[in-house]
Amino acid sequence: MVPTLRRLYSSTSAPSIASQFLSKSQSLPPHTHTQFLGANQLQRFSATLSRPELAQSLPKNGTPLPACYHLAYFTPSQVEEELGRDGTDTTFNPPRPFTRRMWAGGELEWIGGETNRLKIGQEVTETTKLVSAVGKNTRAGEEMVVVGVEKSYENERGVALIDKRNWIFRPEITTPQTPASEPDQVPLPEGKYTRDFTQTPVTLFRFSALTFNAHKIHYNREWCRDVEGHRDLVVHGPLNLINMVNLWRDVQGRDVVPKKVTYRATSPLYAGERYRVIMDEEQSKVSEVRIVDSYGKMSMVGQIESA
Repeated sequence: MVPTLRRLYSSTSAPSIASQFLSKSQSLPPHTHTQFLGANQLQRFSATLSRPELAQSLPKNGTPLPACYHLAYFTPSQVEEELGRDGTDTTFNPPRPFTRRMWAGGELEWIGGETNRLKIGQEVTETTKLVSAVGKNTRAGEEMVVVGVEKSYENERGVALIDKRNWIFRPEITTPQTPASEPDQVPLPEGKYTRDFTQTPVTLFRFSALTFNAHKIHYNREWCRDVEGHRDLVVHGPLNLINMVNLWRDVQGRDVVPKKVTYRATSPLYAGERYRVIMDEEQSKVSEVRIVDSYGKMSMVGQIESA
């Protein structure tokens, strides 16, 4: 297990903490985790995503993982006492006060393509290293630390996938926030390909359980409203990523993996509120995808590049 890095530094400014945190982190060896890709996890993950093709019966050995479904594996392993106050895994957290984590975006690249996919029955090693930590300011002037990690997934044939993730760490909440009010609804925009979602607390609970994500914003309404000031449970960023890629897969008409996916989360989505995934016609092997909520806000933007 990689040691957590949460000691206080001499300066509490975001740039100074980020610089020292990066230096300390990169002096440690990468975190490696080897796991057997089991069929049960894939079946239950598919059921959570309402994808019956892999949910109705137990997938056989050799079944390829659909793009981004590796997120159901290699889940955090910290005991509860090591988690943050908000329930988050703290393995790659900068020290206080920057402990409130948000999934900001990332990039995935399928190095092996169709010739080397992650499959049920394989033993796969995930290697994680911290590659960046930068102190920045929000538009409102609040300091934050943006942390980047890189994960590679290697089976018996070599590296199949590289997953780069960016997390934003804001100062921990010391004073409860006032719950946000619901804005006025507007019509959802149209597009070439669309798919609508209204996530339920059941889906968010099951997704949290299967990814072993104890972040309270996804299942604890009291925490969401009375502490962090959200108006309801927050939809997982990775869940939105998977739903964007699943729309792309369905338009492709066959189970293929992209060459590359880049994405960026821009605004939270909430349980019980309708939103839409919109994808444009592919141009030069690139499909532009975005998620828009019922209030006119862009929640995620992405590009999916075909092999």
